[in-house]
Amino acid sequence: MATDSDVLYPPRPEPDALTQFFWDGVNEHKLLIQRCSNGHYIHWPKIVCRFCLSTDLAPAEVSGRGQVATFTQPVQPFHPYFQQHPGYVLAVIELVEQPHLTLVSNVVDVAAEDVRVGMPVEVTFREVAPGFTLPLFRPAATGS
Repeated sequence: MATDSDVLYPPRPEPDALTQFFWDGVNEHKLLIQRCSNGHYIHWPKIVCRFCLSTDLAPAEVSGRGQVATFTQPVQPFHPYFQQHPGYVLAVIELVEQPHLTLVSNVVDVAAEDVRVGMPVEVTFREVAPGFTLPLFRPAATGS
């Protein structure tokens, strides 16, 4: 049974030792992605680089610029919060820092019918519940 807080607020992540830096960065309005000493970005964080097997990994701030790789507009939301917010766009964003460096987020500040694969986007940080911020993506400003 859904509680009032389920309807009002989206589900929260449960950071662990590998992902805490990402959420700490989001709270500071920084997009931090794990990077190995050989320069490969890894997302979601791992204990070993999937490219070179390095264990010398650390958070690195990225630009927050990218493009929509694919997207959907869910019609059967899995959580009561999303049932109360129809029309949202769920997207895979490919960041400019590295081919195939992707993360899943929402595209905001644009009508769902105007979202396109390849559309340039930039990160924006929004408090979606008291004390809970998410990195979302909006259409990139001209010249970004």
